[in-house]
Amino acid sequence: MILKQNDASDSGAGKALLAPPAPLQDSWGRVHRSLRISVTDVCNIRCQYCMPETGVQFTAPDRLLSYDQIVRFVEVAAAAGIQKVRITGGEPLTRPGLEQLIARLAEIEGIQDIAMTTNGMLLPKQLPALVAAGLQRLNISLDTLSAETFKLISRRDGLQQVLEGIDAACQVPSLGLKINSLVLRDLNLQDVLELVRFARERSIVIRFIEFMPLDGGRTWSDARMVSGAELRELISTHVGALRPVGPRDLTQPAQEFEFENGPGRVGFIDSVSAPFCSGCDRLRLTAEGKLRNCLFGKEEWDVAPWLSTETFDAQQIRKLMQDCVRAKYQAHGIGTPGFTPPERAMYQIGG
Repeated sequence: MILKQNDASDSGAGKALLAPPAPLQDSWGRVHRSLRISVTDVCNIRCQYCMPETGVQFTAPDRLLSYDQIVRFVEVAAAAGIQKVRITGGEPLTRPGLEQLIARLAEIEGIQDIAMTTNGMLLPKQLPALVAAGLQRLNISLDTLSAETFKLISRRDGLQQVLEGIDAACQVPSLGLKINSLVLRDLNLQDVLELVRFARERSIVIRFIEFMPLDGGRTWSDARMVSGAELRELISTHVGALRPVGPRDLTQPAQEFEFENGPGRVGFIDSVSAPFCSGCDRLRLTAEGKLRNCLFGKEEWDVAPWLSTETFDAQQIRKLMQDCVRAKYQAHGIGTPGFTPPERAMYQIGG
């Protein structure tokens, strides 16, 4: 069901979307066109940079937004200018029936791109249905090719399942596949070159992400973080010289480079040392229905009360979206006096 701007239709929309909404533009001129939706905070591994090893309390299933509620929100968001949706978690593939949600999102007028971020462990069996439903792009997390290091980082076994997920995705030429790698100086810096060669052999873009203060165990430090500049130098020296790929799209977190000595691309998400805040066009919806304007934001706007069949109110949701966008800071502030990490860890916000 597609909810058009002048059609309350029969989705439970108590109030129609009337006049075209104002753009989702913040105080710094950034127009927001991307939405990241966490469908669960549950995950089947426990990566050090994302969540604590023990004592994790996941959101009760009855507190998660239903797929109906997510679709209602995206209908309102699309009418307000959102064009891209990325499904995240936790591990999104732990939630049953995800292909049904993707199929419904693909039908919403204005949504041009549907992507997902996953650890890939549950991917092989689900991928055909996800692609058939309308999944267009996929990011798979892979931080090492060593089973021992994988277990140190994720505190679980599972490297072989991740590799099988990558192999399955490689069999779908239409799928925009990328590998995400987060480098911790004390754990997997030695694996970077092998990861680059692995991705290059398979014609996959690999992106290296700086360690951010979003880990549930609060172990982040400058000493553990490896900057994108250091990784570029390492790869250029030992694999091949790199050159930027065209002008940078400032709405995207990664700056991509290509090898001068042959095929292959590497991206760097320098979230700490050189953040892309100036072009950020993202909003985030947590699994229980809280809207956030930044990973590091302190405020949340609760849209869940307005998303049930009985209480649906498009105008109220739109107002909360506008309030959220207008409250967005110019930058996340890491490294500035007074910066404190958010209370939520990455898995609770949505990666």
